[in-house]
Amino acid sequence: MAEFKLPDVGEGLTEAEIVTWKVKEGDTVVINQILVEIETAKSLVELPSPYAGLVQKLMVPEGETVPVGTPIIAIGDALDGPLPAGAHAGPAEQTESDPYLGMAEKAGATEAAREVLSADIDLSNPAASGSAEGESLVGRMKADRGATRRARRSAASIQTQAAFEHTGSAAPIDLDEQDEDDGPAVPATSAASAAPAGDVRVLAKPPVRKLAKDLGVDLRALVGTGPNGTVTRDDVQAAQGSSVEPVEDAPALTGGGRGERETREPIKGVRKMMGQAMVDSAFSAPHVTEWVTIDATRTMEFVERLKGRREFRDVRVSPLLVLARAVMLAMRRTPEINSWWDDAAQEVVYKHYVNLGIAAATPRGLVVPNVKDAEQLSLLDLAGALNDLVEVARSGKTQPAEMSGGTFTITNVGVFGVDSGTPIINPGESAILCFGAIKPQPWVVSDEIVVRQVTTLALSFDHRHVDGEKGSRFLSDVAGILEDPASALLF
Repeated sequence: MAEFKLPDVGEGLTEAEIVTWKVKEGDTVVINQILVEIETAKSLVELPSPYAGLVQKLMVPEGETVPVGTPIIAIGDALDGPLPAGAHAGPAEQTESDPYLGMAEKAGATEAAREVLSADIDLSNPAASGSAEGESLVGRMKADRGATRRARRSAASIQTQAAFEHTGSAAPIDLDEQDEDDGPAVPATSAASAAPAGDVRVLAKPPVRKLAKDLGVDLRALVGTGPNGTVTRDDVQAAQGSSVEPVEDAPALTGGGRGERETREPIKGVRKMMGQAMVDSAFSAPHVTEWVTIDATRTMEFVERLKGRREFRDVRVSPLLVLARAVMLAMRRTPEINSWWDDAAQEVVYKHYVNLGIAAATPRGLVVPNVKDAEQLSLLDLAGALNDLVEVARSGKTQPAEMSGGTFTITNVGVFGVDSGTPIINPGESAILCFGAIKPQPWVVSDEIVVRQVTTLALSFDHRHVDGEKGSRFLSDVAGILEDPASALLF
């Protein structure tokens, strides 16, 4: 039996929240099968299993935040039986050097698990478990694998593996937004690990559990009207305001003289990380913000022409694409914009590449994933990269590596109809550009007032090494390209 400890899936991760378990006690799992979805300080991450065998115990409940290195799940053989409450698997089957050693020698596995474990497979080789060549498991480096060889698999083992894959885990669940039709219901207990009569968990899905927690409704006091007695969202809402006693960990509600209420929500995960980053940036780098209002009519006309081209039919084209290309062109004249003030080394670090960050609002907070080496992409490839970046961010699946190493950020507040703002520089960078809404407004053209598509740009920059002349030149160059996209040929 072995314990799987919470690994560091990012750079310097110290803790993470258990969001959704993808397996339950008594399930048989194979190597690389997704066990759990966790929320780090940067994103949601799915953790694959480094072991094959039977799930003996889920050691951390959903919604709990634990430090890196904490045992979160125990996996062993069928004859080991479930772990009693408060027990740990112990180090017998897990070593610091290789947690996969010894798995094929266990004698008490179920028939399905034994077929996987007894097959002539080198478990130190990820390819043996069906993963792509060169793919690493969480917490396992390529250099640690040693020599690898091609897996030899019998027909029976292939059939068993296919059965496991057919019954794979469900898609990740967003506890904040999913309705009760998404995701499996959490069973009261498993046959192998019956809980005491007073501690039985009712049958309810994670989104319904969260709703009950938010409303202060005790699920144990409800009679489920769903399939097999499952407690539904309607059951919880119907119980709100009744005599049902709130659970102990429900959010604190305080009533004022006018019936006002307030709910307290812990600051954690992405919001906690971004909040601290913004404080550090605002009080360490002297911010200066400059504004310019421009006529973006020709940019809008250029976008419409791009949409009509055959090669751009499968990608979303917007003025943000033109702005992104304008930013990288303008950096050629003002490289200080793409540099960073290293206070510890007392050096200015000039970046000869552009990792272009796009600030994205998600249900879990603000994230800033970036397009790596954006300056090397064609306009078509850049459009595809921006589309993928935004879609992944909105789904909450942006990985820590996709948010590290940024050199310049664009925040597009125009999608909310906002004219502009004074953005805070992303840590590790020297400037951020705020893109406001493009609206039809009166504009003077050749001494006549006409209706044009007008927008406002706001550039915040680190005044320690980007002085007013450099910031103004960069902003003017970007504005000039948006006013006349053909002027990009001059750069």
